[in-house]
Amino acid sequence: MAQAGALFPGSHPDSGSMQSLKGKLILDGGKLAGSEFHRTVVLICHHDPAGAFGLVLNRPSEHTIGEALTEPLPDPVKDLPLYLGGPVQPQTISCLIHEPTNDEVTGASVMPGLRIVRTLDELVELSGNFPASVQLKFFAGYAGWGPAQLDNEMKQAAWLTYPSSMELVFYPRPDELWKLILRDMGPAYRLFADAPDDLSRN
Repeated sequence: MAQAGALFPGSHPDSGSMQSLKGKLILDGGKLAGSEFHRTVVLICHHDPAGAFGLVLNRPSEHTIGEALTEPLPDPVKDLPLYLGGPVQPQTISCLIHEPTNDEVTGASVMPGLRIVRTLDELVELSGNFPASVQLKFFAGYAGWGPAQLDNEMKQAAWLTYPSSMELVFYPRPDELWKLILRDMGPAYRLFADAPDDLSRN
């Protein structure tokens, strides 16, 4: 298994054109037991022929962002949980930012209204300048794929895909996110979601 990844049903690699998964969710479809991505939900932040990276949305760590960074941060920001974004470069911190009054975000955007910051200077600067209505979600590390790696993994059907939304990205009960999405995908997936966690290891 690579650093993360699987097959987007609508992708046709042999046609010579790839279909980007940027801004979509991929989630464990039952073939990732025993890996770091067992029962994960990953937001794909970038995907092109050169590779892809994403952030695991449902793996909160035991730490807050204030414990991870020594730089001065406002108290409300310090208390935000730090998520385990993936196994690549776990010492790096990134942040997803949703500004409700600005759905036309440009630059390093993941989807309309949602952008990503990946440098320490930007993290410190942004944390003191946004009103309370802005949503922030911090991650240590990320999931990464090399050229064509995500597409090849998707052909193996290791992952399912699902439309992303701000509600899911910032879902307040991340431990329930994987099951929540599967239950919404229909009766067959609902049975899978409600199965014991270790069933696939039998």
